[in-house]
Amino acid sequence: MKMIRFTCLFFVIIFLLTAVFGGIIFSLTPKVMAEASYLSAKAMCVMEASSKRVLNSKNMDTKLAMASTTKIMTAITAIENCDDLDKTFEISPKAVGVPGTSLYLRKGEVFSTRDLLYGLMLISGNDASVAIGEHISGTISKFVDLMNKTAKKIGATNSHFDNTHGLDSKTHYTTAYDLALITSYAMQNPTFKEIVSTKNAKITNADGKTRYLKNKNKLLNSFDGCNGVKTGFTDDAGRCLVSSAERDGMDVVCVVLNCGPMFEECSRFMEEAFASYKLYDLTKFYNLPSEIAVTNGRQESVKIGTFGKYLYPLTDSEKESVQIKYELVKSLEAPIEKGQEVGKVEIYVGKDLHFSEKIFTIESVRRNSLWQKLFDVLTEW
Repeated sequence: MKMIRFTCLFFVIIFLLTAVFGGIIFSLTPKVMAEASYLSAKAMCVMEASSKRVLNSKNMDTKLAMASTTKIMTAITAIENCDDLDKTFEISPKAVGVPGTSLYLRKGEVFSTRDLLYGLMLISGNDASVAIGEHISGTISKFVDLMNKTAKKIGATNSHFDNTHGLDSKTHYTTAYDLALITSYAMQNPTFKEIVSTKNAKITNADGKTRYLKNKNKLLNSFDGCNGVKTGFTDDAGRCLVSSAERDGMDVVCVVLNCGPMFEECSRFMEEAFASYKLYDLTKFYNLPSEIAVTNGRQESVKIGTFGKYLYPLTDSEKESVQIKYELVKSLEAPIEKGQEVGKVEIYVGKDLHFSEKIFTIESVRRNSLWQKLFDVLTEW
C-alpha cells in the first residue's frame, strides 16, 4: 500500500514539475527563437533617407560581398549618365551568356536603356547590367570606374566595385552603411524610384518579342509602404536585401547582408523604425519674434524670417529635448534692405547642435527723413 502511495506521489510530482518547467521552457522558446532570428544578419543598417540618420545597425562598417544589390549602383550610375533612356541600341556579344540570373539577351537584339533597367532591377538580369554598362561608357571597365566615382561622390568610401552585376570577386565589396547611403541617394531620383517600386512589367524588343518581368522583392506585396529596392544572392555574399518604405512622409531604408530570413528581418527592422521614430521639420519648433524695432524709419518695425528647412527623425523623448537658441539684434536703423542679416538661430537635440541658419529681414524700410516727411505732408494735402 505504501509502495502504491509512493508511486502515485512520484508521478504527481513529475507531472507538476513537467507542467511548471515545461510551461516556462515553452513560453521562453518563441522569444529565444525570435532573438536568434533577429540577429541572424551578418551586417545590417536602417537609415532614414532624407537625413541619413542611422536608426539601427549591426556591423554596419564591415566590408562584405553584396551580390546583386550591386545593381543599385549600376542603375543610378546609368540613369545619371544616359542622355536618353528611351533610345534603343543593339546588344553586343559580351552581354550574351553572362553567368547567373539572366534576361537571356541575344546578340543583335535591340532594346532601350529604360527597358533593360527594368530587367536589371526586377529580375536581376546580369546580362542586362553588362549591356547597360557597355552602352553608357563603351566598355565595362570604364563604366565600373564611373560606378566607383559615383560611390565616392555619394560618400560611400568603404565600397569598391569590380563589376556591374555583383558576382563574387575579392575586391568587390561594400558595407551595410554604404549601401544604405547609396540607396538613400538613389531613391531621390524619380526614375530609379519608379523602376524599383514596380511589381510587374513587360519589355519589348525592336522585333516585337515581349518579356514579362516579376519583381523578386516580396516586401512590395507584404509590407505597408514598401517602395523598393533589390534582392541578391551569391555563395560568398549569402542572401542580401535592400528595402525601402515610406510612411507619413518618412522614408526608411533597410540593408541586411548575409541574412537567411532576409525578408522577415527587413520587415521587423523597418516596422521598429516606424514605431519608434517620426520625421519632423525642426524649423517648425522656432520661437522667433516676427519683427524687430526700427529707428528713423517710415514704419516702427520690420518683419524678419528664415528660409531653411531641416527634416530629422526623432523619438518621443528626443522631441522633448529639442532646444532653439537664437541671437538677434534688438533694433535696426533705417534705411533697411530686404534680405539684410539680423541674427542666427540654432537647433539642438539634447546637447548636440544639429542645424544653424541666418535670420534675415523679409521687407525693406525707407528712412524717415525731413524731406520725406515734407513730401508725405504735401502728398496728403
